[in-house]
Formats: sequence, structure tokens, C-alpha cells
Amino acid sequence: MTPLILVVDDDANMRKILCHHLSQAGYVTVSASDGQEGAAVLAANAVDLLLTDVRMPRTGGMELLKEARELNPDLPVLVMTAYGTIQDAVEAMREGAFDYLTKPVDRDTLLRTIQKALQVGDLRRENRRLRENLAEQHPLEAIMGVSPAVEAMRELIRKAGPTRATVLFTGESGTGKELAARAVHALSSRSAGPFVALNCAALAPDLLESELFGHVRGAFTGAVADHSGKFRQAEGGTLFLDEIGDMDPRLQAKILRALQERVVEPVGGKGPVPVDVRLVAATHRDLLALARQGLFREDLYYRLAVLTIRVPPLRERGDDILILLKEFYRRLGGGEMEMDEKARGRLEAYPWPGNIRELQNLCQRLAVLHPRQRVTADLLPQEIMGKTASLASAGQEEPAGLWEQERAAIVKALRENGGNQSAAARALKVPRHVLLYRIRKFDIPPS
Repeated sequence: MTPLILVVDDDANMRKILCHHLSQAGYVTVSASDGQEGAAVLAANAVDLLLTDVRMPRTGGMELLKEARELNPDLPVLVMTAYGTIQDAVEAMREGAFDYLTKPVDRDTLLRTIQKALQVGDLRRENRRLRENLAEQHPLEAIMGVSPAVEAMRELIRKAGPTRATVLFTGESGTGKELAARAVHALSSRSAGPFVALNCAALAPDLLESELFGHVRGAFTGAVADHSGKFRQAEGGTLFLDEIGDMDPRLQAKILRALQERVVEPVGGKGPVPVDVRLVAATHRDLLALARQGLFREDLYYRLAVLTIRVPPLRERGDDILILLKEFYRRLGGGEMEMDEKARGRLEAYPWPGNIRELQNLCQRLAVLHPRQRVTADLLPQEIMGKTASLASAGQEEPAGLWEQERAAIVKALRENGGNQSAAARALKVPRHVLLYRIRKFDIPPS
């Protein structure tokens, strides 16, 4: 099947030139004039690669990159800009971009880079497919590791799987909560049915309602056909709702009704539709604390937390770090991983704030750029190695991490706009629902 490439650039001539080059090379293209329009295209189409400019009106390329990674973690993204700086390059790579291109982009370089990026995308999807197949065949073996924390989690999953109880997985982002949820499904009497997953933080509330409960043709602008929704797609199986703590309160009430009465109401529909699903949810937030603050429905919390299982962060898993590194590197075509003592020490000491997702991203980069090569400290990213020699010798402090910078920017925008979230979103040049998601993600208190 011919790959579909989304080109996002506010320069109409540049879009035409890029789409022309890609069409001549045999690719199918679709274009957008800024990040906001590009996000809508991503949500509506099965895009194979995203090629985006950085600096654009309304929503820029870096924010689009983050949204793309939330919608589809396997999507390869290429970032390009006429303002090539090291800071932009580092930020793009940290957010998961495959590569960084400076305008004007040479045609041959662009096509070579796209070919490599599409290959990485194929590897990511194949890796995910293999993990899903392994989870179905050997659900607990798919959760790799020998640490006590992982053994304890596996034991709880072993007990929870055969029951009919709702399960709530808690833990930091990127720890592997979906893989654990798949294990619960595989161990249940519903294992022959579908496993359907949805990230509640990746969509605006109106879109999320349609994705969850479905809609009928003509229910709203753009509803050109009936849509069944995730609940009905999971009929007879398991529905996994990731980041449920970020769900709009209005939708929380509808989830509660679906759990209690086992019915859903499609948007624009004429009545309730019965559903038979087992719900498994996950969150990186403290739902009980949110419920006590009035930010999450307490009755829904107790419905979800019949069985609660904590997925441990990578920094608590000891020897599992090297086990996972070697296994992912091998699966992604890097071969058998060898590393020197300095690299091993830095990898074991690193706190892995992005957890397994960050570790997989590192393995993908190493497997693509340095296959079958001894891993030495100089091949590791700066954030893992800590302070650079130049900063240390100059007596300068290490720059704040990307998350710290992003949180500080949001706090500053809210403060300067008197706590008005819409005004702060305009100042930051991001959609309001993206800002609300970041406020919840970083647990930023009301101004």
C-alpha cells in the first residue's frame, strides 16, 4: 500500500514543492497550512509519516509533533525549519522526531530521510504487533523483567484476569499500562473477543464522546456516516481507557452510566444501545485525590478501582533496565547489544522520566543509527550523560529539562493572563484543549 504523507507548512509554495517531489517519488500526499489544521488531518486519516515546519501561525510544529505522538506513538515525524538551531533540534528529538531538516531541503536528502523514517515506522508497528501477539499467547511473559516490583504486578494481574471486575492501572506515563491491560484481557474469559484501546487525553471532549459512544449520520458537521464507537467495537471483549483521569467531567457521567446500566447513547441517536464489555482503565494521576478536590467523580472512581494495580516506574526496576534495552535493541534489528562499562553505568543511573517509552525510543535510534555496534557512552543522548563537558568547565548550570521548561511556560502564561485559560492558550499559540491536557498532566494548581 502506498504510504500517505502529511505535509504541514504555512508557506503555500513550499507545500506545493514538497508535495510535488513526494508525488514524483510515488507517495500519496495531503497538506495543511498550520499545526491546528494538521492535527485535524491526523485525527481523520491513517497517515504514515508527518513532515512539518516548526514556526507557523496558530499552532506550531513542535506542538503538532507532541499531538501526533499522543495520537499515534508509532508515527514517524520529520521536522523542518528555516531557523536551524541546536535547541530546536534537541527539543524535536526529545519529543520523538525521527530527524531534523533545515530549509531549503535538498530533494535527494529529503527522499532518503523519508525512506529511512518509513522503515522505522514499519519497525515500530511490527514491534507493537509482535508484543500484542505475545501478550495474547503468553500474556504474563510479554511483561518482561525479573525485579520484585514486576513480579508483584504480574501476580496481581494473574489474579485479576479471570474475574469480571473492573481494573484500574495506576503509574507514570510510559510504564507499559496498556501491555498490562492486554494481559488482563488475555487471561479473561473474554480473550476471544476484541481488545479496544483509547487514549482519553488525545482527543478534545466533543471528539472523545463520538469515539467512545459513536454517532449517527448527520449528528454534526462532518458526520457523513454512522460510527459505532469504541464501546460497541469492544462488544464481547475488553475496552481499555488510558489516561481516564484527563477525561472531561461531562463524559465521566456517561462512562458511569455505561458501567452501571450497560448501555451507551450515540451522539444524535434516538435511544440507548446495550453493550457488553469489560472496562479496564489507566491513569498517571491520583484519582482519589482528584475526587476529593471535586475534579473527578467519586462514584466513578469507586466503580473503576474495584481492583487497583500499580505499574512500577522503570527507575524502580533495577536489572530490568538492561534486560529491556537488550531485548528491544535486538527486536528492532540492532543485533545482540554490547556496551562498555561507562555506558552501562549511565544507563543504570539514569532516572528514565519517560519510562519504557523513552527506553524504546533510545533503542530505536541506536538500532537505526548504530546497528551491531558496541554501545559506548558517546553514542548516548546528552540527557542521559548529564552535564556536557563544556557546561561543566564553564561553571554553568545544566539547562532545565523539557518538561520543566514546558511547565514553567504554562505557569507563566496563566499568571500573565490572570488565570484565564483561553487567553493563556492564545498566548502560547496552542488549542485550549491541549493546554487543559497539559495543565492536568503537570498538576498545575488553579491560579
